[in-house]
Amino acid sequence: MYMNELELVEVVADQVAVALSHAAILEESMRARDLLMEQNVALDLARREAEMAIRARNDFLAVMNHEMRTPMNAIIALSSLLLETELTPEQRLMVETVLKSSNLLATLINDVLDLSKLEDGSLELEIKAFNLHAVFREVMSFIKPIAAIKRLSVSVMLSPDLPLCALGDEKRLMQTILNISGNAVKFTKEGHITLLASVVKADSLREFRSPEFHPAASDDHFYLKVQVKDTGCGISPQDLPHVFTKFTHTQSGGDRGFSGSGLGLAICKRFVSLMGGHIWLDSEGTGRGCTATFVIKLGVSDNINTYQQQLIPLVWPSSADSDSSGSKALNDGKGSASLKSRYQRSI
Repeated sequence: MYMNELELVEVVADQVAVALSHAAILEESMRARDLLMEQNVALDLARREAEMAIRARNDFLAVMNHEMRTPMNAIIALSSLLLETELTPEQRLMVETVLKSSNLLATLINDVLDLSKLEDGSLELEIKAFNLHAVFREVMSFIKPIAAIKRLSVSVMLSPDLPLCALGDEKRLMQTILNISGNAVKFTKEGHITLLASVVKADSLREFRSPEFHPAASDDHFYLKVQVKDTGCGISPQDLPHVFTKFTHTQSGGDRGFSGSGLGLAICKRFVSLMGGHIWLDSEGTGRGCTATFVIKLGVSDNINTYQQQLIPLVWPSSADSDSSGSKALNDGKGSASLKSRYQRSI
């Protein structure tokens, strides 16, 4: 009888121990659950605060971008027009300095806003039909004044099969071409800059394939190839892998004396990637010029009647001498009436 009672006590004791163990585990799991809930609440609060901060930052940058760019465009336009008047050498030097500084500041304003949108993922492409030839005409009108200051010749060559209109983000395409062309002008002291645009043939697409880029031919889109060639300071082989990294400046001896934010090419790479393309730079070394190339995907547009404008000549030279023969000049206005209309369009 005594042994049975002892065994019963042992069984009860074991059950109590198991129950206590289960209770401890349950208590620990409840504490872990409560802690996890607190962490989730804290994370959710932090996320909402971060989203609010991002929205506030973007709103601030958008307002500042607009408020600063409006007077900056007026300064750039008026400075460009002032350079076309009769000035003394000292006056011309001062106006050229104003124009170069204004363009640098305008570029930095745009780059900061674009980088902010790219990094938080809020930048979306605006896909619509646009005049593809007009994009190159606008780019030429922007870079010609700066090139003229440095007495550089600038030409654009469009392939005969380049469509008049296309489907894509006109603004981002123009920004990319303008940024690359602006770099070519900035890093070229003498010589020329050439802008070329063509359609990549279907059987040539494999030449552009890379781990990040897999182009495929289709009837509803085509691939636009744009190249900007210059005779500038070039890029050393060790610097080429880093040119698309933001806030990075090459250390080549040829580019000393030039300043920038280190954002332009990094943003161009993001834009090109968003447009389903690929971008790269080629240079034979310091002092031997540079060629920037990008390929992007554009949709085929049937709205050609909407954009029936006079086309850009296949070769469109522009230089400070402005005495080239056989091609149409970039600005063919006559006198002050032309200057006034161009200023109005620029702002």
